[in-house]
Amino acid sequence: QVQLVESGGGLVQAGGSLRLSCAASGTIFSINFMGWYRQAPGKERELVAIITSGGRTNYADSVKGRFTISRDNAKNTVYLQMNSLKPQDTAVYYCNADVHSGGPFYDYWGQGTQVTVSS
Repeated sequence: QVQLVESGGGLVQAGGSLRLSCAASGTIFSINFMGWYRQAPGKERELVAIITSGGRTNYADSVKGRFTISRDNAKNTVYLQMNSLKPQDTAVYYCNADVHSGGPFYDYWGQGTQVTVSS
């Protein structure tokens, strides 16, 4: 079993910054993709950013130039540095990891962390 534990959410004023962290633990042989998704009230969950084990990244257009995803493979941890935050970034942010624990790769999700940006 694998657990993803997120931290770093909170309340921030527009223009401010937050850094989210997500640590994976349990039986982990390797992790392929790691990413961040978000879900605002009344909306579907959407991809924010994703990073491969080799460090290739992809971002939603709405966060390009403001958010940076990174990972520490030795710690099985992924980060999301969020700068120039806007009220429309308010959402619950979820960590996702594609994990190999001995069988096929399997998608795991964190419990979510609330990010609220006030205007």
